[in-house]
Amino acid sequence: MTDKLTVSVLGTGIMGAAMARNLARAGHTVRAWNRSRDKAEPLATDGAHIAGTPAEAVRGADVVLTMLYDGPAALEVMRQAAPGLSPGTAWVQSTTAGVDAVADLAAFADEHGLVFFDAPVLGTRRPAEAGQLLVLAAGPADARDAVAPVLDAVGSRTVWTGEDGAAGSATRLKLVANSWVIAATNAAGEVLALSKALGVDPDGFFDAIAGGPLDMGYLRAKAGLIRDGALTPPQFAVTTAAKDARLIVEAGEANGVRLDIAAAGAERLERAAAQGHGGEDMAAAYFASFDEKPSGGPRPGYG
Repeated sequence: MTDKLTVSVLGTGIMGAAMARNLARAGHTVRAWNRSRDKAEPLATDGAHIAGTPAEAVRGADVVLTMLYDGPAALEVMRQAAPGLSPGTAWVQSTTAGVDAVADLAAFADEHGLVFFDAPVLGTRRPAEAGQLLVLAAGPADARDAVAPVLDAVGSRTVWTGEDGAAGSATRLKLVANSWVIAATNAAGEVLALSKALGVDPDGFFDAIAGGPLDMGYLRAKAGLIRDGALTPPQFAVTTAAKDARLIVEAGEANGVRLDIAAAGAERLERAAAQGHGGEDMAAAYFASFDEKPSGGPRPGYG
């Protein structure tokens, strides 16, 4: 197999579109499909072929990459793609699907003779657009060279977690990482909400922790989005974060672990979505601290 591949990208939302664009820029032939075609159409200017159906997109592809909402969505789309799939094709499954769903996806791959890679990614819109995602991957060692050009085009580094994608080791690591990301994001929102309620200038808080072990660039970045009212376009949307939070809680429950913070975080994100913030950056969970929209518009009202 040459370094220049034909890659089918199924799902061109925030992450999938950026990954498809970087694949095209790396010289690969890209066939993109999305349920809402208008989200895929802009990729044509980058040289991607916009397919009308999943089956059309995957026909003759060396690698199929899926970046869809969740596991059931990925399985549904791959079933639609089945008439165009060829045995031996590599499937890089990057949807955050959850542990149970990965087993279902791997079973589909086995049924159709596909080489399955469990390969979720860490990162949001900006690193995705820059091709700087961290790829967490599990799959057969003897087939990794076949997908290396794809992983190199979308990420800055690949961490291999195992040789059996069906075991979901990469997805398990992704859920652990996302549990921290979501908890930190919710904490950032609550710090600003509490500061507002108590009449505390948040700059005093940031000055107090500056340079110490409590300081964190991610905290400042998410707090900045809230304070500046810069929640769109989202780096990682509220609705997607809520879905991931539920997967994390379910994974804990299935393995005898209570994840109280994750459960509360999921409820908080779902409440923000119900308030109309579902399409905004997950930092918009800040608004879940209030029964009504805080005064001063999207900004918390700090001078």
